[in-house]
Amino acid sequence: MTAGDWPAVAEIFRQGIDDGEATFETRTPGWDAFDAAKLPGLRLVAADDRDSRVHGWAAASPVSTREVYRGVIEHSVYIDRAARGRGIGRLLLSAFVDAADDAGVWTIQSSVFPENTASLRLHEAAGFRVVGRRERIARAGVGPHAGTWRDTVLIERRSARNGID
Repeated sequence: MTAGDWPAVAEIFRQGIDDGEATFETRTPGWDAFDAAKLPGLRLVAADDRDSRVHGWAAASPVSTREVYRGVIEHSVYIDRAARGRGIGRLLLSAFVDAADDAGVWTIQSSVFPENTASLRLHEAAGFRVVGRRERIARAGVGPHAGTWRDTVLIERRSARNGID
């Protein structure tokens, strides 16, 4: 993912906000804020080779600045509405997991709304497991659940290559 991909990435991010099942965010950040928050080596886009159109993206942030957590990241995967159900999420998440393994990451985690069953199934198929549920974690600001408290399901994937002694 580069700054040149940002308009398409931002539009897909906006769709996730509008749908109300992808994030607690209420507005799409600008490129500078997104760029500052995400790890440079773990940002991917799924683009069509024929027209270079971006159909999805994945990115990660560190969970902590503490050295002990250097191999633990939180990730996001977003797919354009028009591209959902075509296997792009599976391919993108697989490439992301490989990139994380190559970067030395030992734990990839995320929080997913329990109603987002497509994301939960996608992650389960990619080797993620549910490790907990956070109840009434925050009040939703947009989408079909605006103004209501939302639960999240905490999922993680442990690397088979990294963090093993």
